[in-house]
Amino acid sequence: MQKSARERVTHYDWEQIATDLDELGYARLPALLSAGECRALAALWGEEKHFRSHVILEKHRFGRGAYKYFARPLPPLVESLRTAFYSRLARIANTWREALGEGERFPSTLRAFLAHCRANGQTRPTPLLLHYTRDGFNCLHQDLYGAVAFPLQVTCLLSRPERDFRGGEFLLVEQRPRRQSAGEAIALRAGEAIVFPTRERPVEGVRGIYRAQTRHGVSRIHSGERATLGLIFHDAK
Repeated sequence: MQKSARERVTHYDWEQIATDLDELGYARLPALLSAGECRALAALWGEEKHFRSHVILEKHRFGRGAYKYFARPLPPLVESLRTAFYSRLARIANTWREALGEGERFPSTLRAFLAHCRANGQTRPTPLLLHYTRDGFNCLHQDLYGAVAFPLQVTCLLSRPERDFRGGEFLLVEQRPRRQSAGEAIALRAGEAIVFPTRERPVEGVRGIYRAQTRHGVSRIHSGERATLGLIFHDAK
């Protein structure tokens, strides 16, 4: 029997995840989804009833490929994962806010946080599926949709590297004050997820805490098809 989303999320070592985010700027979450769940989520791509919006990257000069935002109600697995992750990530997010000297704290539940989004005119769900074929890629970017933004997000690879596709590493680039930017190319496994900053994170420097700006993207797909689930916690205008 598959574990519930809450059980899976709780099973991870969250102290280590917080440490990895502080030291590396991201944290890997192995084996979040089973092979069957990956296939089932990827198959939703062809069923338009599940989505509210379809974005072609080339039209906006975002890269080459496409993504679709889920409509409400979200698929049950997506909804349960989003809810379970938020409650854990909110604790890290509040630690970051304290480190950056920001007074307001994130609520402990996703329901309360989405109410805050609604109060600020952000009502459209942001979890999404992303799809790339040969020569596809995603330019470095930040997923910001209004005044309210949760500082962490999760993406999970649904395709099998070296079998379904080649290339397509997950990219993170961090801008550091008075220093050159640092980049990571991260090869995920099918069903593996990664937690990373939406916009910035606190980093200890010689003069105290500074804000390290982060952007993410996907490197070029050499062959095949790559599908990904993205979990963004703030809603969009």
